[in-house]
Amino acid sequence: MRVPARLYADEDLLDAALLDNSIVQLVNTATLPGVIQYAIAMPDIHQGYGFPIGGVVATRLPEGVISPGGVGYDINCGVRLLALLVSAKEVRPYLEDIASRLYANCPSGVGAHGQLHLSNTKMDQVLHEGSCWMSGQGYTSCDDLDRTEEFGRIPGADAAFVSDRARERGRNQLGTLGAGNHFIEVDRVAEVYDGATAVRLGIYEDNVAVQIHCGSRGLGHQICEDYVGRFQKTARDYGIELPDRELVCVPFDSNDGQEYFRAMACAANFAFANRQLLAHLIRGSFGEVLAGKIKDFELHQVYDIAHNMAKVEEHELNGRSVRVCVHRKGATRAFGPGSSVLPDDLRDLGQPVLIPGSMGTASHVLIGTRAAMQQTFGSTCHGAGRVMSRARARKMVSGTALREQLRSRGILICAGSMSGLAEEAPAAYKDVSRVVEVVHKLGIGRKIARLEPLAVIKG
Repeated sequence: MRVPARLYADEDLLDAALLDNSIVQLVNTATLPGVIQYAIAMPDIHQGYGFPIGGVVATRLPEGVISPGGVGYDINCGVRLLALLVSAKEVRPYLEDIASRLYANCPSGVGAHGQLHLSNTKMDQVLHEGSCWMSGQGYTSCDDLDRTEEFGRIPGADAAFVSDRARERGRNQLGTLGAGNHFIEVDRVAEVYDGATAVRLGIYEDNVAVQIHCGSRGLGHQICEDYVGRFQKTARDYGIELPDRELVCVPFDSNDGQEYFRAMACAANFAFANRQLLAHLIRGSFGEVLAGKIKDFELHQVYDIAHNMAKVEEHELNGRSVRVCVHRKGATRAFGPGSSVLPDDLRDLGQPVLIPGSMGTASHVLIGTRAAMQQTFGSTCHGAGRVMSRARARKMVSGTALREQLRSRGILICAGSMSGLAEEAPAAYKDVSRVVEVVHKLGIGRKIARLEPLAVIKG
């Protein structure tokens, strides 16, 4: 170990983390060349590929490394939150119709195809420009780009380093949800903890909000697969020895490292564009149902954040500014007040942070803090974190029974697969409220609001 490993948890969450190999994986990440300060794990930690999910590792540049396993296969998996200035009481009579339109208009499931077929030229534009390209096509509302991490575009993307196979897997998937833990969720704002900040974000108690949780689909998965396979062969050329081959990495400033980083940025931009198109489809779905029935049902964007990314950032360490590559795998950027990367209207507040719950449980809106900048490279948790594998969840839970149970609680479920539904049962996850309480008490994310589900759309 080149640095200590640090895990944030309460006693119950620590017990859950000890059920799998995630803490061993955390310790292993502390051996990476160039790693500084701490190898960090959030309270939603669970076992992943090489790095634990919930892990944050920063490597000092130029000598530090970049590792595809520190980003994950679903590059820029993230969350977008839209909000309405309409109460849940007003919307509830139309909820079944809204859920049906969302399920019909937002393609979901493994291999789902969207309404856009991208030519090679348009694919390159999406990979380079992200949500900015979507804006030029008329798929954005006025504040969408300002309220998106990195304003919806990661610089440095170069489609020349994206394989033909990755392009083909993504060509028809823009504007699709995918499967697994991805979802669209219609929520009620159940509780507001900081009214002044919530108002600034356009969040009001008892009003309706909509979450989108998805990423870069097959394109991002293929990019990760391509570079993991390549680095398994080339990492030894750099004399890097690792305790786990899944940690495979290369120097950030090497040709290999730069090509992965530029391809990863392409996948990140694809994911921003994907959530942008889904937001457009969701707005259209609400319009189909509510037009002429409810006034002012427009959905404004609260924020869009990533939780599978590697970024070049400047952070203060021992009173000095250092340039680092921050890997956040299942962890969310949580920059505090004053950060130059935030839009003007949020700079004095800090970055909004979106923490989705497991299906049928609460989700949370937080705000980034100065403490996060000091302790965790401006990072916090990203969700609940699994405690049960998907295979075990399928054995333990009936998807059909789960759907009826949630319906009895007033939560509508639209899903294409009952086995897929079982995989995402609340019992398969930690208590997201405990996870959020840990980061709130530590000060690396401050609670603003709690959301409760009304309807869930899954693949």
